[in-house]
Amino acid sequence: MIKINLKHIEFESEVSSFDMKLIQELEDKIINKTGKGSDFLGWYNWPNDYDKKEYSLMQETAKALRNEIEVLLVIGIGGSYLGARAADNMIRGLYSKDKVQLIYVGNTMSSTYINQVLEYVSDKEFGIANISKSGTTTEPGISFRVFQKKLVELKGKEVAKRRIVAITDKAKGALKSLATKEGYATFTIPDDIGGRFSVFTPVGLFPLMVAGVDTDALMKGSQKAFNDLKSINNDAYKYAITRYLLNVKYNYKTEFLISYELQMQMFTEWWKQLFGESEGKDNKGLLPSSCIFSTDLHSLGQFIQDGTKNVLFETIIDIKKPQVDLEVPKDDEDLDGLNYLTSNSFHEINQTALEGVIEAHVNTGQVPNIILEFDKMDAEMFGYSIYWFMRACAISGYLLEINPFDQPGVEVYKKNMFKLLKKPGY
Repeated sequence: MIKINLKHIEFESEVSSFDMKLIQELEDKIINKTGKGSDFLGWYNWPNDYDKKEYSLMQETAKALRNEIEVLLVIGIGGSYLGARAADNMIRGLYSKDKVQLIYVGNTMSSTYINQVLEYVSDKEFGIANISKSGTTTEPGISFRVFQKKLVELKGKEVAKRRIVAITDKAKGALKSLATKEGYATFTIPDDIGGRFSVFTPVGLFPLMVAGVDTDALMKGSQKAFNDLKSINNDAYKYAITRYLLNVKYNYKTEFLISYELQMQMFTEWWKQLFGESEGKDNKGLLPSSCIFSTDLHSLGQFIQDGTKNVLFETIIDIKKPQVDLEVPKDDEDLDGLNYLTSNSFHEINQTALEGVIEAHVNTGQVPNIILEFDKMDAEMFGYSIYWFMRACAISGYLLEINPFDQPGVEVYKKNMFKLLKKPGY
């Protein structure tokens, strides 16, 4: 379902001749849990080993909640919300007509944004999915206080108890204690799966179930990826090897993930967290960035084409089959001179733009391009692609000889903020 095309990489032969014994050694570290960060490798077998009983219970709970709300507030930050939002946008699109709208809070401390959401949901039937391992993370914690209070004020404690779901630690933590005290339904964030690897756990699945997404197809996609990646001669590892060589041997510093579909924008945000938080440590790693073309061709396109050389490369997501297509209507007067396009659909024009941009950036701009061909854009494809990128990310991290599964740098700003806010103990 994902095919890598390296014809626009000058050293394609180096990828083919890369030391696969090393790749096998690195994969063995993942499978046998003998490498750095081995306590957080639960995602590796998750497509097959996930808790089927909890999954069924989530479906029942989501169906009941879906029947009585218009809006689900998904409260979380980082991996606690990016995966669900990426899936929601990729699968349902940006203007879904589904009866339940997902709104994401707890990912910012902007008073303006939080107040706007508060006003928006005040005359709507809403529920809350509060996603936090500990329940003490600042951004989601203070947001939950606001929206829990509003829901109780509007509907009373009994309705609030029915409409608030906690996705948290199985046994401990502030959110688990609160959920037990208030009688909220709870689902478990696995101990051995970090946030950015958690989208196909209850962290991502429960909100998507409430939104009516076919999570069975999503899990089927991740299972298919697991099976397709059993051989180390797979395209996910070729992707990891290619970006490693670009970074370490050829000294490129930035990777742009490019999509020509606007509803893939949050997918690129999820990818940025996956690789940025996994690789960006010990003064190593590529800076992950992203663009949506052709939109960003009218801004960053100039820099990519003519700017500083040997700094960045592009990875292109090429969607072969759109969810829907649209014809360009013919105009009798043709004042804009665009009737020549009426023999092409929008997707055909978009694909032609993709081909033209690659030609310009590679041949004139001298920017290396990796092409990842996606079969389609649906729930199965999402499940496949997230697992595919997770596997690539794990191998990428081990190639760099770092721990891909921790994030020590993230804690620095928190300590500084807590000290300035005079949090006890800081």
